Amino acid sequence: MSALIPFLALDQNCEQVQTWISEQLTSAGFRVAQTFDLQGARLAHPDCPCPHHGTDDCNCQMIVLLVYGKQGDPATLVVHGQDGKAWLSLTGPAGSHSNQHLEAAIRRALIPHRANTPASAEVAYEARFTV
Repeated sequence: MSALIPFLALDQNCEQVQTWISEQLTSAGFRVAQTFDLQGARLAHPDCPCPHHGTDDCNCQMIVLLVYGKQGDPATLVVHGQDGKAWLSLTGPAGSHSNQHLEAAIRRALIPHRANTPASAEVAYEARFTV
């Protein structure tokens, strides 16, 4: 299993970033489906402590999105949020030529340009790849 290496960090909470991601990817021709929401899953375990916030004030979030291109298998986009910040990572089966193209296209659609980033977003670091 590979480690999640964020390619983008934004100074927004996870829900704001998820809305922005959906808008950006949909307008770029992708289909996005949410498959997991950490806060939703935590509802079944109210006494489960967060390693950062304990049980009461946890604002950690992880949202898993499947991003579909025009054909082939989807890419998995993970949005991890904590304390008003969010990190985006792509994960999934590596090595497939079509998957590499899909992931590169997703990154191009999401790497912020001043005109289309969330209003108060600040890029902490950008992609570790060449577009």
